[in-house]
Amino acid sequence: MGNTSSMLTQYDIEEVQQHCNNAFSQQEIVSLYERFCQLDRNGGGFVSGEEFLSVPEFAVNPLSQRLLRMLDGLNFKEFVAFLSAFSPRATVQQKIEFIFKVYDSDGNGKVTFNDMLDVLHDLTGQFISEQQREVDLILEMPLFTDCKQVLTKVLEEAGYNKESLLVMSDFVKILGSSGLKMEVEVPVD
Repeated sequence: MGNTSSMLTQYDIEEVQQHCNNAFSQQEIVSLYERFCQLDRNGGGFVSGEEFLSVPEFAVNPLSQRLLRMLDGLNFKEFVAFLSAFSPRATVQQKIEFIFKVYDSDGNGKVTFNDMLDVLHDLTGQFISEQQREVDLILEMPLFTDCKQVLTKVLEEAGYNKESLLVMSDFVKILGSSGLKMEVEVPVD
């Protein structure tokens, strides 16, 4: 798949559509390809982390560094597969698998209490300075303690504890009936 939308053949579109389990229409795939080509500034067929960070919405996302680990060096087919979790046509299972990968930063198939706490810190990072976190650790001030307490309580309510190693099936159990919504609209010309 080349660097311009004119080089995206019908076969390519169908192959990508199949690869992402029909999460996107053919028109949406063409639009995503155009966006991919804009991001792929050097025309190498892959998008680097630096190129992803050029998207303002991505750069300000509190989970951007975690997402970069999943995104850096993707080709177009992998790019669409990554985004497919955000399609309204994606299944709850696909969305949960994506969320699990965000939490499982080392890719070992297990999510620990500390992995979950790290995500909470990433999400609150823009509101809590590193200095405040250090004070929280030293003095055990409420904000840091509250995060641990809340996470501990959520795990306990789901039948787990701080020592539990959560696997994909645990995430499905916890999130499977939650009415999970993760959707973005792909503009089609």
